[in-house]
Amino acid sequence: MVITLFVAILQVVMEHSFLDFVFGGMQLNFTVGIDFTASNGNPQQPGTLHHIDPRRPNEYEQAIWSVGQVVQDYDSDKLFPALGFGARIPPTMQVSHEFALNFNPNNPFCTGVQGILEAYKNCIRQVQLYGPTNIAPIILHMARFAAAAQQQTTASQYFVLLILSDGVVTDMNQTRDAVVYASSLPMSIIIVGVGAADFTDMNTLDGDDGVLRGTSGQPVVRDIVQFVPFRKFAANGALLAKEILAEIPQQVTGYFKMRNIAPMKPVPPQDQPMTLTPS
Repeated sequence: MVITLFVAILQVVMEHSFLDFVFGGMQLNFTVGIDFTASNGNPQQPGTLHHIDPRRPNEYEQAIWSVGQVVQDYDSDKLFPALGFGARIPPTMQVSHEFALNFNPNNPFCTGVQGILEAYKNCIRQVQLYGPTNIAPIILHMARFAAAAQQQTTASQYFVLLILSDGVVTDMNQTRDAVVYASSLPMSIIIVGVGAADFTDMNTLDGDDGVLRGTSGQPVVRDIVQFVPFRKFAANGALLAKEILAEIPQQVTGYFKMRNIAPMKPVPPQDQPMTLTPS
C-alpha cells in the first residue's frame, strides 16, 4: 500500500491599511501646481477662471481650499510648495513651466492653505498668462523629491501633486512619459480640471479606460493619476475633496506593498490626524 501525504502550507500575509501608515508617522507631502496659461482668460475680466473677486472665490481658489483643508492635517510643519506653469514671470518676463508662486525658487513653501491662496493671488497680479500648457516639468519636479525619498527603507514619506488646469495638455507625450516614470515612486498625481474645456487628455492620463503607456510603449507600474472635473462637484466642497482624494489611500498602500515596506511604529493616539476622506 502506498500512502500519499499532501501538505498544505498556510502563509499569513499582513495587509496594512492607509491609516496604519498614517498612524505610523508617514507624512503626506502636498504640492500645488497651477495653470497660468492664456486659455484661462484675462484675469482682469470678471467671469474668467483667474479673476480675483473678494466676494466670491474662483475655481482655482475653491479647489485649493477644499483639498488643502484635508491634506494639511497630514503634514506636521504645514509648509507646502506652490508652483505655477505657463506664464511669463518677472523680472525678465520669460515663459516658465516651473516657477514658485512666491517667486523664490530656493524657498517655494507657503504656510498652510491660506498661505497658498495668498501667494496665488499675489502671483496672478504679477505674471502674464501665456502658454503652452506643459505639465511634464511640474511632474518631474516632484518626482525628483520622491526619487530621493525612495532611497529610504521606511514608510516615512509619500508625495501628492495637485495640478489645477483648464484643459488640453500641450506636451502630452512628455507628460505620459513623466507619469510612467513617476508610477514607480512614492507619489500620486491629482488633476483637477477647471472651467468647461476639453478634458480628454486628463481622462487619458487617469487611465481608468485602459493602462496608460509612455511613448515607448512602457506601461505604468501602478495607477497614480486621479482626474476630477471641478464643476461636477463644485456645489459641495466636502464632496469635492472626497472625490479628489478617493484613490490616495489605495495608491499609498499599493506603493509600500510593492516595495514590501511595513508601517513605522505607531504614534500615540493623541497625535494621530483625522481620517483622509471627509464625510
